Amino acid sequence: MYLLRFLLAPRRPSRLFALVDAGGRCRAFRQSAQAPVGAGWIEVNEQRLCWLQQPLPASARISQVGKTTRTSKALAA
Repeated sequence: MYLLRFLLAPRRPSRLFALVDAGGRCRAFRQSAQAPVGAGWIEVNEQRLCWLQQPLPASARISQVGKTTRTSKALAA
């Protein structure tokens, strides 16, 4: 029964994150539905082991889109 529920249940999409130190070097990767807690984690579009201990290429980073809240829209109107 558990297997059937596991196969039919909707799944959250996984996202890729890289831990970047102060020098811009990639220290670790993590795959998760939510952003990891802590400083230095950024979202990337792919995971390559050759990036470990190397500067993370700018093309790998996913730009964060600013989110507007309902409160700011209501105040602006």
